[in-house]
Amino acid sequence: MALIAQNHLQFIVEVGILMYAAMIFLLNLAPLSLSMILFLCLVLGIGFNIIFGLDVVALFMSFGQSEFTHPFGPIALLVTISSLAALAIMEDSGVEVGGLRGFVYILMAGITVFGGLMHRSFLLLWLLGLLIGFFLISKSMRQKSIITVKRVLGFAFIAVAGFGGLELLSRILQMPVLSPLLRIERLETFSLPSLKLVLKNTTLLGHNPMSSYWGELSSGFADGYISLPLQLILFFGLPFPVFYGILVNKKDVIDYMVPGIFGWAYDFGYITMFFLLIWCVGIIIMGLRMLYTYRDMRENGSKTYLGREVLLTGALAAFMSQALIGLFIINRTINGTALLTFIFLSSLIFATSFGVKE
Repeated sequence: MALIAQNHLQFIVEVGILMYAAMIFLLNLAPLSLSMILFLCLVLGIGFNIIFGLDVVALFMSFGQSEFTHPFGPIALLVTISSLAALAIMEDSGVEVGGLRGFVYILMAGITVFGGLMHRSFLLLWLLGLLIGFFLISKSMRQKSIITVKRVLGFAFIAVAGFGGLELLSRILQMPVLSPLLRIERLETFSLPSLKLVLKNTTLLGHNPMSSYWGELSSGFADGYISLPLQLILFFGLPFPVFYGILVNKKDVIDYMVPGIFGWAYDFGYITMFFLLIWCVGIIIMGLRMLYTYRDMRENGSKTYLGREVLLTGALAAFMSQALIGLFIINRTINGTALLTFIFLSSLIFATSFGVKE
């Protein structure tokens, strides 16, 4: 049947359509109050600190960590920026939020430490997302821009200090898995061959089948290097090529060693990569325009969409950060379960454009 996905790309598109429809329905099902969004964000912030913390404990105890930062890192960014946006609106209305802001900063610090210990790519996504989020909040509240040379240098210092601290910790504890330098050396060793593989074998509609791990069994399109979570594919019993068990290491050639634009181009072709970029830019532009619409409505005295406004602010910051890191630094940030998160954030941004009465 035509509606049953025939390959990974079609499955991604169909899941995306369903998620967009569901998000539009949910956001218009009931009004989202500012207090409710803030409460949910605080609860989720506590939850992310717990699961990221448990993941770090599992890492140090060698229990086998779950790597929650890949799928949940952008959502943690969403709830953090949404919380800060809500506090900014409340403060602008004359509400004292000093205590709550301090609590949010504590949650931010916890996520930074726990998430940074797990993945260096998360630390990049997190710091970039915070920078984007603070910028969006300042523009939404018509405040003086926070993007100053001093603050940019401050964020850069935090990033360098974080990476330096991880390297020092890895040597003290003799845990190479924590070492950023080891990761960089690994990327230097394997990224160049992966890039050569991609550039040499990518076509408009896929890739040279013989360059894929599957060899003669490959169709030259959607070989599973880019996919939704394996559990979702197995749940529906879809007969797609998947990298499972020890084969996951074979997927790293594309999944881990190249930026997303190369990974998507290799598995689905340059044409699909082009439309992916157009889609990302379109979602961001739509979100920014809607954010300015919400700001104008708030400044005109309407309090109907305050919850949506702060939710959109967080979703935009998270989506933009995930897109930049995933597309231009490491493909894994927008692959697998993280791809589901990526689609979720975009659907959240898209859904805010519906049901708004100006």
